[in-house]
Amino acid sequence: MRRHVILGTGPAGVIAAETLRKHAPGDEIVIVGDEPEPPYSRMAIPYLLVGQIDERGTYLRKDPAHFEQLGVRLRRARAVHVDAPQRQVLLDDGSALPFDTLLVATGSKPVHPPIPGMDLPHVHTCWTLEDARHIQRLAQPGARVLQMGAGFIGCIIMEALAARGVQLTVVEMGDRMVPRMMGPIAGGMIKSWCEGKGVRVYTGTRVEAVDAGTPLSVRLSNGERLSVDLLISATGVKPNIAFLENSGIRCLQGVLTDEHMQTNVPGVYAAGDCAEAFDVASGRTIVSAIQPNAADQAYVAALNMAALDARRPRAVLRGVTQINVLDTLGLVSASFGDWQGVPGGQHVELTDRERHRHLSLQFDGDRLVGCNSVGWTQHVGVMRGLVEGRVSLGPWKDRLLEDPTRLMEAYLARAQAQDRRAVLQ
Repeated sequence: MRRHVILGTGPAGVIAAETLRKHAPGDEIVIVGDEPEPPYSRMAIPYLLVGQIDERGTYLRKDPAHFEQLGVRLRRARAVHVDAPQRQVLLDDGSALPFDTLLVATGSKPVHPPIPGMDLPHVHTCWTLEDARHIQRLAQPGARVLQMGAGFIGCIIMEALAARGVQLTVVEMGDRMVPRMMGPIAGGMIKSWCEGKGVRVYTGTRVEAVDAGTPLSVRLSNGERLSVDLLISATGVKPNIAFLENSGIRCLQGVLTDEHMQTNVPGVYAAGDCAEAFDVASGRTIVSAIQPNAADQAYVAALNMAALDARRPRAVLRGVTQINVLDTLGLVSASFGDWQGVPGGQHVELTDRERHRHLSLQFDGDRLVGCNSVGWTQHVGVMRGLVEGRVSLGPWKDRLLEDPTRLMEAYLARAQAQDRRAVLQ
């Protein structure tokens, strides 16, 4: 009997444990997590904040006996170091947990900006269920709430706060909203939409200090001072991998993996928001912190962890793609692949500001490699298919340069033809 240790109780960890149990029925499986609640989804927290679900609704598996019935042991602890040569994980309670295979699925953690006053009461992140409890208590209708950060996660939190009826102000250091997902026109369009919905938005602005008091006094870089009842920091996240320092496990931005989700240490794998995997569209390794990619990575890693014969063909991750689809107060936007374009590539944009619609396509040769869209929901699936499938557009590339709204026609003409050729070969 082998022991498989999984660090992290998020979606990647849970999917890996269930996959391992199916393919390694006699092995020992241990999941390590440092929060007191059962494994839950952070992406469900906004739904908790608006009252659509209760805390139990965030749980990844609703049956309290689910993991016990699977024979999967949940252990509450935090990994502080991995001793790869000795094949053991050192935990914060001073114990050592031996392993035959190890999956690092520790996800991300919030970035804490070095701003005076960020440790004061009524200043919170929105990352854990404990955070959510504080926000529910403080974000009552009419409360003055300041949110730092208008990135992808920030916009999701912002929508939940707006639904609670607070007086909401958002401060973003970038020159536009969702700057890592959207270009200037698209990001500016989302800002104007939010302002039209009653949210005050400052871009190109940062919080310089938070002074104690009831309410808090917040000083902005534009010289303004705001009185707020609650400050939420949503300034981004980073892979939770500091405990791997000096472990011998190679990390860049995240834990570097091969196509089997294995690290440079045999038998040690990574999946989810902490993993750095190969991106089909860009041809480089990336951290793609979205749940569908985490699920695929966890499944592939678990299949390979369960394999008894290292010589047998192993599961391979097809790849990941930067995919972001966002609903911001009713305005749907999407970003795929290299949305900023590639050197020497052509691009086309179409903008209808009055209707809050924008479309930007980026090409490398005759392939669509990236795109932004705002308000064009009918094209989301097609854009993803063309980018992920690396579809050769042929003459349709020039037609899209003339009219980028003909994406569906291009997809039907070229992607399906490419699929047919692949089947015939």
